[in-house]
Amino acid sequence: EVQLQASGGGLVQAGGSLRLSCVASGFTFDRYAIAWFRQAPGKEREGISCIENDDGRTMHADSVRDRFTISSDKSKNTVFLQMNNLEPEDTAVYYCAALREQCGWVYYGGKFYHTKSPEHWGQGTLVTVSS
Repeated sequence: EVQLQASGGGLVQAGGSLRLSCVASGFTFDRYAIAWFRQAPGKEREGISCIENDDGRTMHADSVRDRFTISSDKSKNTVFLQMNNLEPEDTAVYYCAALREQCGWVYYGGKFYHTKSPEHWGQGTLVTVSS
């Protein structure tokens, strides 16, 4: 059974940090990319970070670049999202998702376009940033 277990959300003050974890099971971790998406109330879902486990390539949306870092521990089938200097605008439910082989994110005109959909989704973890 494929599972993606996201955790690490919580309440933090602006300027603070959190680290989200996504533990994967039920599929060959090295053959998938893992992405983090978030959805704030009343807003569309946004892809923010992705890592390709075959070569370690990472990408981050402009809204989080220089503040968030995605990394992978293949020995634990786990992807992390280190979030620093959090802002109230980062308040959202964060989801991890698995895409076969590559992220499929194409950067153009200041944003990423997603050329394919994830195969598997985890449950969300809520991040709330107070001002």
